[in-house]
Amino acid sequence: MTENVTPYKDSELGKKEQVTRMFDTISGKYDGLNRVISFGIDIKWRKKVVRIVKECRPDSILDIATGTGDLAINLARTGAGKITGLDISPGMLEVGKRKVEEKQLQDTISMVLGDSENLPFADNTFDAITVAFGVRNFENLEKGLGEILRVLKPGGRFVILETSVPSKTPYKQGYRLYTRHILPFIGKLFSKDRSAYAYLSESASVFPYGEKLNNILNKTGFIDVRHHPQTLGVATIYVASKQQH
Repeated sequence: MTENVTPYKDSELGKKEQVTRMFDTISGKYDGLNRVISFGIDIKWRKKVVRIVKECRPDSILDIATGTGDLAINLARTGAGKITGLDISPGMLEVGKRKVEEKQLQDTISMVLGDSENLPFADNTFDAITVAFGVRNFENLEKGLGEILRVLKPGGRFVILETSVPSKTPYKQGYRLYTRHILPFIGKLFSKDRSAYAYLSESASVFPYGEKLNNILNKTGFIDVRHHPQTLGVATIYVASKQQH
């Protein structure tokens, strides 16, 4: 099990409700802030995810925790006929829907309000499933991964893009300084909500990554699990599959 890090110290709300409220609050400036705090490298990471997904020639893709739809829009390059972006935050989805319409991709991409731990889809629905910077926000990681396995088709591909912590000196120390002090400060400048970005950095620091997350994916029932650290280890791409019947 992972440590339960919540964005606000409100005992009346669970992590899921708090995460929803947080992302609704910062939705309008989320894209611009992402570009700043990652120095634009997140664009490169997403392109790698798209290449990995494209290899399996999917017709149907589910992008969980789609947020404002950045990855879902990029996934249109795979040639998939149907892409579904799912998120628990209505505010983030509204931004995403506008972006999809601006790109004239509404015939390919549907933006759906939903809970990653209770997916509103039948078993064996999607050829590929992606999650970018979202699994650490699951209230129950194992339950969310189990739902993903359920709706993924046998032989289908699952790709995660998530933050991780560099293991080598001096990158580890520099990362800690940046995420604990600089990132929340930048977040406050953009969104007037320092606690939201303090949560994002704190949750990243305690979330299992590398072999630990590989082991959880294997335990859940995924096969062919592997991970690829990105940019000195500040992010990692995980690739897994669902066993054929």
